[in-house]
Amino acid sequence: MDIQTVDGILFSQMINRGTSNLKIHAEEINNLNVFPIPDGDTGDNMLMTMAGGDKTLDKATANLSETSEKIANGMLLGARGNSGVILSQFFAGIAKGFKGLEKADTQQIGNAFKQGVKQAYDAVMTPTEGTILTVAKDATNYACSINASTPLEFIEAFIEEAKLSLARTPDLLEVLKKAGVVDSGGAGLFYIARGMRQALLGDTKDIYHQHQIDNSTGNQTNQTGKAPLDLDKFTEDSVLEFGYCTELMLRLQNAKTNPQEFDVGIVKKFLEGIGNSVVCFKTGTIIKLHVHTMTPDKVLAFCQQFGEFLTVKIENMSLQHNNLGQEAAGADKTTATGNSAGTSAVIDDSEETLETRIKPMEAEHKKFALVAVAAGDGIKQTFKDYGVDQVVDGGQSMNPSAEDFIKAFEKIDADTIFVLPNNGNIILSAKQAAKMYEKADIRVIESKTIGEGFAAITMYNAEAENTEEIIEQLNSAMEGVLTYSISHCVRDAQIDGLTLHRGNYIGFSDKKIIATEKDRKLATISTIDKMDFTDHEVCIFIRGKDSLTTETEEIVSYLKKKAPNLELYEIDGGQDIYSYILILE
Repeated sequence: MDIQTVDGILFSQMINRGTSNLKIHAEEINNLNVFPIPDGDTGDNMLMTMAGGDKTLDKATANLSETSEKIANGMLLGARGNSGVILSQFFAGIAKGFKGLEKADTQQIGNAFKQGVKQAYDAVMTPTEGTILTVAKDATNYACSINASTPLEFIEAFIEEAKLSLARTPDLLEVLKKAGVVDSGGAGLFYIARGMRQALLGDTKDIYHQHQIDNSTGNQTNQTGKAPLDLDKFTEDSVLEFGYCTELMLRLQNAKTNPQEFDVGIVKKFLEGIGNSVVCFKTGTIIKLHVHTMTPDKVLAFCQQFGEFLTVKIENMSLQHNNLGQEAAGADKTTATGNSAGTSAVIDDSEETLETRIKPMEAEHKKFALVAVAAGDGIKQTFKDYGVDQVVDGGQSMNPSAEDFIKAFEKIDADTIFVLPNNGNIILSAKQAAKMYEKADIRVIESKTIGEGFAAITMYNAEAENTEEIIEQLNSAMEGVLTYSISHCVRDAQIDGLTLHRGNYIGFSDKKIIATEKDRKLATISTIDKMDFTDHEVCIFIRGKDSLTTETEEIVSYLKKKAPNLELYEIDGGQDIYSYILILE
């Protein structure tokens, strides 16, 4: 018998199958990169966004309204990159359309999808047609127009038109036509919808979470690539030396507190008293927290005063540490001490940096603070040296999520926090985090390149009188900044009048390619020959992880001869993807 309605359980299965199918095609979507350098990450960004919603499915109920809201909140926190943020907003709108519904018939599904399209468009200041927005809109409008009798017919119509709309995207965006590709975000949505269809056909097998076989070792691993824990590494005689990694999501309850006015600082202060590596924030009526503690029972008891748990995860870090083996333990033995419980922790948590592993000292309250995104140890250290309070790890091919930004905000005690995304594909994630964070006034400065970020931080004055004055300073500093980058080409292409070959090197500025050569040094020198030094006094030369010392010295020598009046600063950035970055201010 055909399914006539979708409830919370079935919708969660649709999300899971959509995530599974997206995972299968993520690399294919990454390769739909308009620009022929190794920074294609749309597939990965969309997968991480879907995975944020998929993580909530163990608490799915038959109530469609409740389940879709949980999924949407998870996606909002996990959203990465422009396509990921738009995707999260699409499903957030769908959740609004399902609000109050135990289950939805085909017409109600259509109305919810329309709400999803509206919210996705509203999330973008200047919507661009020929992107995931267009595919979502066209597919939804067509699926709603055919008067489908079942949810399966609706999704099949959605898929049919999504495929046609995707094929039309190069006609709407010249940059796609020049590159000979369709829109990657739209392709991701198409594959998600195809996966959702499988659930409506009765295929609800949990592919995304199932253990996989590591082809290199033959050992079973989970989706993160880690081998399962050997429980015998913590025996009847073992000592709990490192405590428990405790994570939970708490829904504040009206019967216990005022969810809207609840001060999450109460929870954070308690956690800092019994543990370390604390991350705690509130979004809507949900509190999400992470802490390393010897007494997870106290965490649960304290939190339950204010609400009920949506998810709980408690992991024995001594067991995790013992599974690392002697070699790993010697290489990464970072001890955290000093909490009131007298605990010490050797932590193996791939989602955290060393800075978050160690309980920080009490943060000094500031009127203003600065957060910036950067990749490469040298660049990140330079940002810190210039006064950036928190550096969010990321950049091209590694876009941070909204949750990554919120974790950075949580480490700062300031009235106003300025954010420099330093990449056009990260701006929406930063803005999404700003909307979700309630403890400070978050202002996103739309820096689109690492060069603009450098210029902004050099002009940042935390002693300024007011917020608007600082915003004006930062935006003014970015005016006229030029950023040139050198990277290798990942596919043959004909772009900007140049014939590009895979494996060669290209020089470009603001996505315009200006040089291509087989040799990296020649490509860099050719780029320097085409740089516009007019009205610029400073050049920041940043060498990447794959650069060579002799080659770098020869390039710098050439640059000095080419522009002898420039004030030149050299940085060993350690960044991936870009062999060299040259910034003119």
